[in-house]
Amino acid sequence: MRSVYVDHAATTPVAPVAAEAVMKVLQTNFGNPSSIHSHGREARKELDRARRTLASTIGAEAEELVLTSSGTEADNLAITGYVKAHKNKGTHIITTAVEHHAVLHTCEKLEKEGFQVTYLPVDQQGRVTAEQVKEAVTDDTILITIMHGNNEVGTLQPIKEIAETAALEGIAFHTDAVQSYGLEDIDITAVPVTMLTASSHKINGPKGAAFLYVKKGTSLIPSLTGGEQERKRRAGTENVPAAAGFSAAAESAMAQKSSRYEHYQALREHFVTCLQNEGVSFKINGPGDEKLKLPHIVNIFFPGIQVESFLVQLDLAAISASSGSACTAGSVEPSHVLEAMYPGQERANASVRFSFGRENTLEEMEYMAGEIKKIIDRMSAAVL
Repeated sequence: MRSVYVDHAATTPVAPVAAEAVMKVLQTNFGNPSSIHSHGREARKELDRARRTLASTIGAEAEELVLTSSGTEADNLAITGYVKAHKNKGTHIITTAVEHHAVLHTCEKLEKEGFQVTYLPVDQQGRVTAEQVKEAVTDDTILITIMHGNNEVGTLQPIKEIAETAALEGIAFHTDAVQSYGLEDIDITAVPVTMLTASSHKINGPKGAAFLYVKKGTSLIPSLTGGEQERKRRAGTENVPAAAGFSAAAESAMAQKSSRYEHYQALREHFVTCLQNEGVSFKINGPGDEKLKLPHIVNIFFPGIQVESFLVQLDLAAISASSGSACTAGSVEPSHVLEAMYPGQERANASVRFSFGRENTLEEMEYMAGEIKKIIDRMSAAVL
């Protein structure tokens, strides 16, 4: 039986070039980059090289990157670190109802500590507007945090317009670009973001590596203390092998960005066509306009299915997909993203996310469509 992995929005297989970079450092460069002897200096050199490469992918300077262990940690540092450093100026945060839980749960925690949070509603495309953001601003607003590309439905937010609105209001703006990094053009010299999150394992790099871009001059209170690493913003010995792997994966992703984008679009379009040809009843969640969504994610509503059983049967057919964020794995709770987009509808309980990677093929899309048809037919027959 063939095995089809279509959960790349959760994590991606490590690219050979990234794995080789990790192994090389593990085997030949074990020094602590904070040590002043030759072994430490060699590790520092490797870390600095990785940081420069990663910074260049978004038009930043190397010293503006804080290397972290994950996108979740980077989001936490951005939000909590910034608002606690600036609470003398205000205590109001603006975000959306469809953010990753790394953002939502952090904001909920801050509410318990006395901060006020506005969760902007979204339309049926999963989008907010710069006008909504501007209307939510108060004299007490100190931070706006809105993701670039949604991890469940692929919706792209109008980040440039939102960032410009924040800049005009004199408010810091953070964006979680974990899903869009490596696929969409991201240039912090053209979009006035204050902070930006990206993660290694979403672009065929190793787990345990991510970065937070922090605009020069921005103050943060660190969440980890105990050392001077990362310009005093994140204590702890740096993970040099993971940074090297992340850097190698980022270089590869940027070099192949256009071809991968086109490949993912072709996979998605073929998959949808195959479902139609099989006579499957479905609706696509999120924007219809290609310009408003990421190419590698398609979230599909199959009316009448029980999503947990559906996913189990997909797995039995050797198809790995998901119902939403991997960070809620094991949960049978409906998608908060789909509930926000389609309130009062059954979509949150009957939708599946398929997310593609560079190894996927058109033949796999045909196989999946055929298996989905069989599963839905079996589920329908069981109800009768």
